[in-house]
Amino acid sequence: MRQSAAGGSRAWWPSAVGRRGGVFALLALLAAAPHGAAQLGGPPPPDPRAVLAQAKAASGGAAWDALRTQHSKVTLMVGPLTGHAERWSDIVSGHYAVVFTLGPARGATGYDAQGPWVQDAAGETQDEPDATARELAVNASYRDRLAFWYPERARARITYKERAEADGAVFDVIRITPEGGRPFELWINTETHLVERLVEREAIAVRTERYMDLREVQGVLVPFRMRASRDRGQHDELVTVDDMTFDAPLPPGRLTRPPPPAPDFTFPAGRDSVEVPFDFVDGHVFVHALVDGRRVRLLVDSGGSNVLLPNVAAAVGAGTAAGAAGDMSPARVKRLNLGGVVFERQAFTTLDLAAFLQRAEGADDIGGVLGAEIFRRVVVSLDYTRLRATLHDPDHYRPKSGAATLPLVAPFKTPRVEGRIDGTPGVFRVDTGSRGSLTLNPSFAAAHGFADRPHGIAAVIGASVTGPVHASVWRAAALTLGDIDVAGPITAVLTRNGGVLTESDAAGNIGNGILRRFNVVFDLPHRSLHLERNAAFAAPDVYDRAGLWIERSERGLAIVDVVQDGPAAGAGLAPGDVIVAIDGARVAATSLAAVRDKLRGPPGRTIRLTLESGASKVLTLRDLL
Repeated sequence: MRQSAAGGSRAWWPSAVGRRGGVFALLALLAAAPHGAAQLGGPPPPDPRAVLAQAKAASGGAAWDALRTQHSKVTLMVGPLTGHAERWSDIVSGHYAVVFTLGPARGATGYDAQGPWVQDAAGETQDEPDATARELAVNASYRDRLAFWYPERARARITYKERAEADGAVFDVIRITPEGGRPFELWINTETHLVERLVEREAIAVRTERYMDLREVQGVLVPFRMRASRDRGQHDELVTVDDMTFDAPLPPGRLTRPPPPAPDFTFPAGRDSVEVPFDFVDGHVFVHALVDGRRVRLLVDSGGSNVLLPNVAAAVGAGTAAGAAGDMSPARVKRLNLGGVVFERQAFTTLDLAAFLQRAEGADDIGGVLGAEIFRRVVVSLDYTRLRATLHDPDHYRPKSGAATLPLVAPFKTPRVEGRIDGTPGVFRVDTGSRGSLTLNPSFAAAHGFADRPHGIAAVIGASVTGPVHASVWRAAALTLGDIDVAGPITAVLTRNGGVLTESDAAGNIGNGILRRFNVVFDLPHRSLHLERNAAFAAPDVYDRAGLWIERSERGLAIVDVVQDGPAAGAGLAPGDVIVAIDGARVAATSLAAVRDKLRGPPGRTIRLTLESGASKVLTLRDLL
């Protein structure tokens, strides 16, 4: 058996795991390191087909001709996350299916006669909605077919790009663009004639795969280890093959996308809607639900996923309370009862957010997050005036006349709509987990001249589990949704610690600062959003009038950020100061939300702050925007 320190390729042997969105989009966000190559001089470029033929001969030759199916099991490692994947493929048709776990994430993906598909942890299957992921799936299917050796299986444009060197080796670089896919490169070692690398551009990064630990399987050489790096400064992805076989019989239907799951929710007998009260506190929506019989307060986040704090998961037998801060693990809730609607066997992730929620929200009674999984199952309406949520059976729901209807935009995992900010079009997430009004993605803002608006301020606008969220804040002229103009929304462009939004293809997030102006109906089952103006529609969008960001600490309210030339700065306050009393009232007896509301009080109001040091500071509220 021939051995090599690096060789083989998922570009030329049936893929171990495949490429697309879903968990592999998560891998793309978590993994990265650059590749470098220097162009060398030399003779005229060789024929790319001849170079590929040498690679085939070096890795098994005619033994490849007889292969028809492949089955593999692999172990995945991405930074602190580990997982497993199992893959089946038809080498002639290029159809494949993958099931995977990675940390708390789980799901499936594949490619069949209808094209690429994805399945989430709850069993919901749909066509791959992301254009880049569809092209990457076409590439994976092309490589599964070994079509660069068997061009009758799939068409592609194949060219010789260059002779390059990297890491002390010299490579012939072959550029391949499958029909319907995107260009990728095979790096073939000029000495061993083995494919040792694949380079492929994803949505926001260039991925380089390096192949190691060649082993012979049924007469052909395949790598049993692959490391993927990306040029975005994140963790590498390591794939280790645990088992691989060719030409084993495929299970019946294994390469066909799974059918839709049966509904996993039931409404009370004789009813097709239920009403649930909610609290609207400091820009967030909270509901109470029965989680396996235990009453739990949950934050409602249409842009997020289901989360349980570990202590809650342990109390209901859905998970354990052990684990370090930041650790995530899957949990399964047998019965989630929301106002009488019962959701069976719901997937959650356990994540210890207790310290973050205490610090950023001043709350110690929040047990988790109710995410987009619920919005995808039933129609959810939020009445911000009456503080009522209504859950509707999607089979019986009919929108109210007079409401504006906006079609949702793919992908449909979270609600996204088209809109215009000061006339510039974009796709915006509709996110009940955001207390703000409008938050713009930095790349969208930079591309359209929103990044450095005059008359704006630099401020901390919120918090994440990793620290303060910094932004440039200004007031836009209007956000247009369908035929509705929302005048003067407070708009933030993230500058630091923006989380997933900084990597998103969306223009930004529409949060509760705008949503509270409407009765909002999230109709994800029918891919629509309905907006009905309420009494708050024309109310001004008020930003913090004190010019500071505060969070709860053991000693009082810690000042995290002070806006330059704002009221707090003028009063002599600075980051690191700790407030122990406001207008003579001890802050220990006042909620953080109530204090923040007070700091948004009417212009001209004076507020006396007593600091831990004993100093007293008086600030006068005024509009900053």
